[in-house]
Amino acid sequence: MGNVLEAIYNISQLKKRSIKSITFGSNRANNMGEGLEEFVKDAFSGMFNTVDKNERNLAYNNTFSFQGSKRNPPDLMLRNGAAIEVKKTESLTSELQLNSSHPKSKLTSTSKFITKKCKECEVWTEKDFIYVIGHTPKGTKELSSLWFIYGDIYAASEET
Repeated sequence: MGNVLEAIYNISQLKKRSIKSITFGSNRANNMGEGLEEFVKDAFSGMFNTVDKNERNLAYNNTFSFQGSKRNPPDLMLRNGAAIEVKKTESLTSELQLNSSHPKSKLTSTSKFITKKCKECEVWTEKDFIYVIGHTPKGTKELSSLWFIYGDIYAASEET
C-alpha cells in the first residue's frame, strides 16, 4: 500500500466512516485530530478491518517511514512517497489551522521545521506534500468529507 488512489479505494469500501475518539495527554488541540490521523493511517495501509494492534503497527511501519511528532510537520511520510499533513475541521466555513508554519508546496529534508528523526527516516531530499482535510460536523464522529490536496496546488513554492 502507500498511495492516494489505494487510500481512496480503501475508504470507498467502508460502509460507515466513523472517526474514533482518541484521548491521551492534556493538550486538547493536539488530540482533536488523532482519530482522523488513525483513519488516514488505516486508509493508506489497508488496516480498516484489522483489530490486532501488532498487525496494525507492522502495516503502519511498512507503509510509513515516519509517523510524525506532535509539534512538527509532517504527520506522516509514506515510505518512498509523499509527506502527509492531516487536518480536521468541524465547520466548512472555518479557517484551516496550520499551526506555526505556513502551507508548503513540497517538503524538503533541509527544512528547519522538521525533526532530525524525520530527516533521517529514509534517504530523501524532497517529497510531495499532501494535505488530508477531514470534515466531521460538530457534535458527530461521522466523516462527511475528506479532501486530499497536493501542496503544490494549494501553496506557493518556498521561493515565493
